[in-house]
Amino acid sequence: MSNTENDHTEGSRSVSRRRFMQATGVAGVTAGVAGCLGDDDEAVQITMDGEWTDIEDDVIQALYDAGLDEDIEVDILSGDFETGARQADFTSALDAGRSRPDIFMMDSGWTIPFVVREQLVNLSEELSSDTVDYVQDSYLSAAVDTASHPETGDLYGLPLFPDYPMIHYRKDLVEEAGYDPDGENWATEPMSWQEFAEVVADVWDQNPDMEYGFTTQGDNYEGTSCCAFNEIMTSMGGAYFGDHENLFGPVGDRPITVDEEPVHETLRMMRSFMYGPDAEDAHPDFPQITTSDLVEFTEEPSREPFTGGNAIFHRNWPYVIPINATDAAFDFEDHAVMPMPYGVEEGEGAHAGTGGTQHALGGWHLTVNPNTPRLDESLQVLEAFANENVMLTNFEEGGYIPPDPSVTQGADPDALDNLGRFLDTIAVAGENTVARPVTTAWPEQSPLISSEIHDAYTGEKTPEEAMSDLESALEQAEQQ
Repeated sequence: MSNTENDHTEGSRSVSRRRFMQATGVAGVTAGVAGCLGDDDEAVQITMDGEWTDIEDDVIQALYDAGLDEDIEVDILSGDFETGARQADFTSALDAGRSRPDIFMMDSGWTIPFVVREQLVNLSEELSSDTVDYVQDSYLSAAVDTASHPETGDLYGLPLFPDYPMIHYRKDLVEEAGYDPDGENWATEPMSWQEFAEVVADVWDQNPDMEYGFTTQGDNYEGTSCCAFNEIMTSMGGAYFGDHENLFGPVGDRPITVDEEPVHETLRMMRSFMYGPDAEDAHPDFPQITTSDLVEFTEEPSREPFTGGNAIFHRNWPYVIPINATDAAFDFEDHAVMPMPYGVEEGEGAHAGTGGTQHALGGWHLTVNPNTPRLDESLQVLEAFANENVMLTNFEEGGYIPPDPSVTQGADPDALDNLGRFLDTIAVAGENTVARPVTTAWPEQSPLISSEIHDAYTGEKTPEEAMSDLESALEQAEQQ
């Protein structure tokens, strides 16, 4: 990523696209929210990430090929690449009743607050029934949930692309250490956290020149609360608000379940990873596989050691792949991926929806400005985006994962450049996602969560103290 809401998105693919831009020096240009800047005033304006402008001609031609009237001009504008800044821009535009842009590309991590404030066009009432049925029946359900009204189920956003993290690793070092990732189907069969940690510790022990066995994100920021911790906690059987039917509310009328043993176990395991099993409040059954640097890592600081050849395993979004294809200190053919490990088996968690391999859901939606004077044209643009060939164009030209999983599964790996050989893992990740609990209360709750997790990570508080304090803070936020 992708929110602050500073997502992965500082932390979600939300992160992937933005971080790729940062890593390659492509700057986002904040435009289109306050009005057009030199673009055709008659065109349908879409504010998107800056790299969409790089493939604008291909995308727009694909829309026309999908049936969009060629008399409808489309202008893709570059929005701020930082998701929190983008959210603030869109909030200002909608609060002020501005008519432009006509279409917003919104982070799946903060679309729902706009929905419940009734600031977007209800697509269930405006799009064709065929398109609405296609989205609700065939799109990734977790993505659709983050684009829908939590009470009525009406669709307010068209999922454009989802995103999910995975474990990236050095296949050459793993094989030299005596493991057989291909023979053991690492690409599609998740390991337990116990097995994963033991493998990492062993490979790291055999490569003492490596600074890290494993890197991930553990700083006090949105990417921890929404994503990196959320997915591990969920895989261990824990949850912020009980069963996953409570992810999107009702606020003030759902259980707070952070002060429970699966959550405590997650924190203890992470302390073992950073400080070793003998450290205070660490889990005695898990080896050390990284260092305390993790408590200062967001996406890019955690990626850089992996790309630079100083880490063996790395948790991050798919944006790492195109970066490593050109910048890695090792042969890109040795870059491999695997699904996120699990703590307890699927269905054996303390709450419905927990357990098994879990991947934090990132991604973006297309939403329509209710103040646009080009409502009909904007809706036709969305209708065209809900087309398999358009999704394939976005996938092949920009690396954007299709919201319809069947399109991903049917894609030609040879047409996908660097992503082609990772499709099997992407498919597993897409089938096992966990959304952040985004409600109108989430902007206040997310920093509370990341702060207490960070205190437990650093040892400022015990896991029990941190989660007890968090429980009280979340209950107060829920009631407010």
